[in-house]
Amino acid sequence: MPAGRPSAPPATVPPSSAPAAAPKSTRPTRISGTWIAVLVAIVVLIFLLVFILQNGGSTTIHFLWGQFSLPLGVALLFAAIGGALLVAVVGAARILQLRRQAKRLTGRPATSSPVRSES
Repeated sequence: MPAGRPSAPPATVPPSSAPAAAPKSTRPTRISGTWIAVLVAIVVLIFLLVFILQNGGSTTIHFLWGQFSLPLGVALLFAAIGGALLVAVVGAARILQLRRQAKRLTGRPATSSPVRSES
């Protein structure tokens, strides 16, 4: 410390102006998760709309014994929907298989959620 400078006393904070304890963080709810999913879906749909509008050139589609003409973006959209439906059917079949197996093992019906009693 330099010889000519007096030392300042340490700064103290009066108890009344001390910061309050931070409130506990709240847990996300199902509704907040739903809103986030809706917002993400809106963004995806906007991108999908832009994609379809930018790929409006007509193309000839040959499927099985048919032949028809569609805009390229719409044709790719139909292909994506078809793929999603195929995945959903396979997933639903697997879920039903697992539910039947759970029912056999426990001897009672398998439910997706517990029954709530109203008071």
